[in-house]
Amino acid sequence: MNINGTLVAQAIVFALLVLFTMKFVWPPIAAALDERASKIAAGLAAADKAKSELSSANKRVEDELAKSRAENTARLADAERRGQAIVEEAKSKATEEGNKIIAAAKVEAEQQTIKARETLREQVAALAVKGAEQILRKEVNAGVHADLLGRLSAEL
Repeated sequence: MNINGTLVAQAIVFALLVLFTMKFVWPPIAAALDERASKIAAGLAAADKAKSELSSANKRVEDELAKSRAENTARLADAERRGQAIVEEAKSKATEEGNKIIAAAKVEAEQQTIKARETLREQVAALAVKGAEQILRKEVNAGVHADLLGRLSAEL
């Protein structure tokens, strides 16, 4: 065989192999590569989308947490104000009730004082009458009168 003929035959076989590969083998490989590239691109796009959604979700969560904290702070402040108001109201009611009790006690003490004075007056009047009776029954004697007045003052 001739080297030129062999080279031509090999070139023809190579050309046929290249044509066969381009016609039947290369399109499925290219399609698989394109499909894989599109899947990778879709995956990257989905990852980017998920990343942005995660970022926006984190921002919404932070906003909600800030809003909740603000609401809780407001509620605590409101509860503290209500508590202070209730304490002040209770203090005023207690002061009012204490004043009423003190006034009632003063009135009762004054009534008891008046009653004791009345009783004391009655007793003094009875003793005075008793002393006058004893003085009048006995003869008029300065020593006896002084003695009776001493006993009368001792009884008072």
